[in-house]
Amino acid sequence: MTKEIQIVNVSSLGNLDAYIRAVNSWPMLTADEEQALAERLYYQGDLLAAKKLILSHLRFVVHVACNYSGYGLLKADLIQEGNIGLMKAVRRFNPAVGVRLVSFAVHWIKAEIHEYVLRNWRIVKVATTKAQRKLFFNLRKTKKRLGWFNQDEVEMVARVLGVSSKDVREMESRMSAQDVTFDPHPANDSENSPLSPTFYLQDSSSNFAHCIEEDNWGDYAADKLSLALKDLDDRSQHIIRARWLDLGNKTTLQELAMYYHVSAERIRQLEKNAMKKLRGAIEV
Repeated sequence: MTKEIQIVNVSSLGNLDAYIRAVNSWPMLTADEEQALAERLYYQGDLLAAKKLILSHLRFVVHVACNYSGYGLLKADLIQEGNIGLMKAVRRFNPAVGVRLVSFAVHWIKAEIHEYVLRNWRIVKVATTKAQRKLFFNLRKTKKRLGWFNQDEVEMVARVLGVSSKDVREMESRMSAQDVTFDPHPANDSENSPLSPTFYLQDSSSNFAHCIEEDNWGDYAADKLSLALKDLDDRSQHIIRARWLDLGNKTTLQELAMYYHVSAERIRQLEKNAMKKLRGAIEV
């Protein structure tokens, strides 16, 4: 539906105030008018009816979006996300259910706004599961009234929302945290400017010098092995390569014994002697 119908949006009118005036100027529908338009859309696929249903409810989206102004996000963006929810609701609205479109659409509008808030309120998403999302928005409302929770209030909120006290404390901690830039330069040059995490975070899992040492030793050992192999006779070289260096198709002692017309024990002895020579050459 969003592709077939061009709905008025904030950016097309230049500013939010102009947009709000435009959507408030669109006449509201009576119950009979709404029912007739919904039936035309539902049974006939009438896109003009869908457009009228959407335009007449844009003011309601603005009203819902204003309730989420405390999250530090642009109101215009919240309204646009709510409009997406409204269009989804109109597309799914069944006029035979017997409820007004606004009662059906409010859930879709809030769902889109909720998802947008959770994606953009912090760099790191604070809520991922359905239970965490419910806890996040309910906790926001409760904290406006109570402020920082004491233990009794934590238990009360947990009991009302049907979650554990631990979940409430964890979400409260997530909500109180602030995003910190990794920019190596402080925002200003004052002495009180907080340092970026790049100044004090360390990666204890990595040892740069050790990695370089291992790489250098690997190259050195490979070079010495190559030189040591050249000092072996052709048969011993073949046995070592077939047994240890051809990882995709390791040859058995029996196969080499058949190739050289000797016993498998003799191949084992040749392999042992060759490995001893290689080890001695590398360890020097």
